[in-house]
Amino acid sequence: MESSFKTQPLLLLLLLLFTFSSITESNQFCNAGIEYGESSCGVSSSSSKILIKGGTVVNAHREEVADVYVEDGIIVAVKPNIKVGDDVTVLDATGKFVMPGGIDPHTHLAFEFMGTETVDDFFSGQAAALAGGTTMHIDFVIPVSGSLTAGFEAYEKKAKKSCMDYGFHMAITKWDEVVSKEVEIMVKEKGINSFKFFLAYKGALMINDELLLEGFKKCKSLGALAMVHAENGDAVYEGQKRMIELGIFGPEGHALSRPSLLEAEATARAIRLAGFVNTPLYVVHVMSIDAMEEIATARRKGQRVIGEPVVSGLALDESGVWDPDFVTAAKFVMSPPIRASGHDKALQAALSTGILQLVGTDHCSFNSTQKALGIDDFRNIPNGVNGIEERMHLVWDIMVESGQISVTDYVRITSTECARIFNIYPRKGAILPGSDADIIIFNPNSSFEITAKSHHSRSDTNVYEGRRGKGKVEVTIAGGRIVWENDELKVVPGSGKYVEMPPFAYLFNGIDKADAEYLSSHRVPVKRFKSTD
Repeated sequence: MESSFKTQPLLLLLLLLFTFSSITESNQFCNAGIEYGESSCGVSSSSSKILIKGGTVVNAHREEVADVYVEDGIIVAVKPNIKVGDDVTVLDATGKFVMPGGIDPHTHLAFEFMGTETVDDFFSGQAAALAGGTTMHIDFVIPVSGSLTAGFEAYEKKAKKSCMDYGFHMAITKWDEVVSKEVEIMVKEKGINSFKFFLAYKGALMINDELLLEGFKKCKSLGALAMVHAENGDAVYEGQKRMIELGIFGPEGHALSRPSLLEAEATARAIRLAGFVNTPLYVVHVMSIDAMEEIATARRKGQRVIGEPVVSGLALDESGVWDPDFVTAAKFVMSPPIRASGHDKALQAALSTGILQLVGTDHCSFNSTQKALGIDDFRNIPNGVNGIEERMHLVWDIMVESGQISVTDYVRITSTECARIFNIYPRKGAILPGSDADIIIFNPNSSFEITAKSHHSRSDTNVYEGRRGKGKVEVTIAGGRIVWENDELKVVPGSGKYVEMPPFAYLFNGIDKADAEYLSSHRVPVKRFKSTD
């Protein structure tokens, strides 16, 4: 008994050292145990006045060598040789690019899904984003028991720990008069201008075509953008049953149960129904050649369809889900699935030629313990991968370093086009006088390496593990504060702001005229004479 007592302090010390080591190795950013308001991550101590000198300023429309002067969170001037006083923090960007911070249009933070909740909340997920050069994201509010109001209130609370700016999309999981009125409130009072309809996840989030049409009509009337997760949920359900009947229970069953033709079918159906209503459509996470070609066909005909690939679809192929190690294979499970080799290159080409318009992540991160919920049945593996921190680096390496797009195009697909689509340009997505000071300094001659040990997500895995490439975000400025510099984060919970997004963005320009032209071209209603017999 005495011997046991004497060894307890040593055991306690070893336990503490092991715990500290584990947290450090997996980089559980700002320890998961630290609650909101008690963070030890540090605060940016930089001046509210910043001068970025000598860099190449890149906007979507042009690039120029100029200085950028920031004061109180706003860009005040963009021109050569700006002179400032001693109270200004000066950053030398000579030989580097000065670009708008990235805007990620597709994330799921603090998302309750498939019996668990994503490991990244509105603090850890945003901190990871800032380390990767993204300064704003748009997350999806999920209704509570179908109620948009309850869902919005829940996400307001979740977002109180935000450390960068964010906006909200709203998911629609049912439709009735109450929801219809709530949609109006969201648009007119809550700053939401986009609504997502799930054509997949039967029995959970999926809606039918009748409700989809009602939602499309309502979105059009309010100037809100309709978005779709495009997979045929009924067919996916059949595909899952087929896999189980064949004795396929592992992660590969996930990919086999929802092939690309089901993504293409739902994409085509949503496009045609949006065309029937004549309202713009945004297709999220385009993962296959099949779905991309449906978008290309619609755009050639003049339909207003936006296609959003995500970085996992551009950078990876499906080989990961066939890995014999369950932990490795399960981390790649997402929906729609990452496709076979060849789809990635085709999506890259579509992005470079304008068929697809911007890049998101669908960051929806679960750790290996959560993924193990489906160790005996792939249907129970929480769907989702990381990407909010890696997107800016991977898109540069895949698209710019390969010569597929220009530097100005890079700004467009990672920031500006998102700001335009969701009607917050030029407040966001630009380095112009009056724009928010969300800025990155990017060194094209530096390099990056991605590992779970060094990333800032709370997940213990990374689907891009070991990936190396050229180009690195060296400084991130968010809201006029230097939050990432010298590979160090300086952020605090509660410093991020909710960005309201007004309706009737540019995609709605001329819609009313097109409707009027359609009616007048058919000369309706036809005047008929009644028989006098």
